[in-house]
Amino acid sequence: MGLTEWAYSLSESLLSDPLPRRWAHSLGVAERARSLGSILGDDAELLEAAAVLHDIGYSPQIAVTGFHPLDGARFLRDEERASERVIRLVAHHSCALLEAEERGLRQELETEFELERPDLVDALLFCDMTTTPDGTHTTSTKRLDEIVQRYGPDTIVGRFIQRAAPEIHGAVERVKGRLAQAPAGDQPM
Repeated sequence: MGLTEWAYSLSESLLSDPLPRRWAHSLGVAERARSLGSILGDDAELLEAAAVLHDIGYSPQIAVTGFHPLDGARFLRDEERASERVIRLVAHHSCALLEAEERGLRQELETEFELERPDLVDALLFCDMTTTPDGTHTTSTKRLDEIVQRYGPDTIVGRFIQRAAPEIHGAVERVKGRLAQAPAGDQPM
């Protein structure tokens, strides 16, 4: 079984029944990752696998700390013996260090999982933050507004996402810039 086949199967087994909306979001993020193939080269499959797996830490089967990047990465490392690069992307997706700080888990996340290459971190952030909870495309501004509204501005997630907004928008713009420089025939639809 290839990397992406394994990743889709695992993510579906953990999310589709208990969290169907989270599963739909994960599929949308993975679709977005596929659309970046022209700027990812040999890392396209890696990003797609991380994209479909990025939220598995929400699964009631594996949630331990309540911080899904850490729970998902630990599960991938300890139970699945997954690719180190996939694990690092899941651990650090979408400014996870800032949320870890809000939760008092930053040192654990930093100590256990190294950062992946910045361009891949940006690409996964782009995919996650331009995909709605239902798996459709959106802008990072609308996505952040939706997150703050859903969780509330004074919650851990609300505070974190507001602090992370400049980095999120910056990453989205960096990925858009890379896409704009890709050859015309390689532009995603």
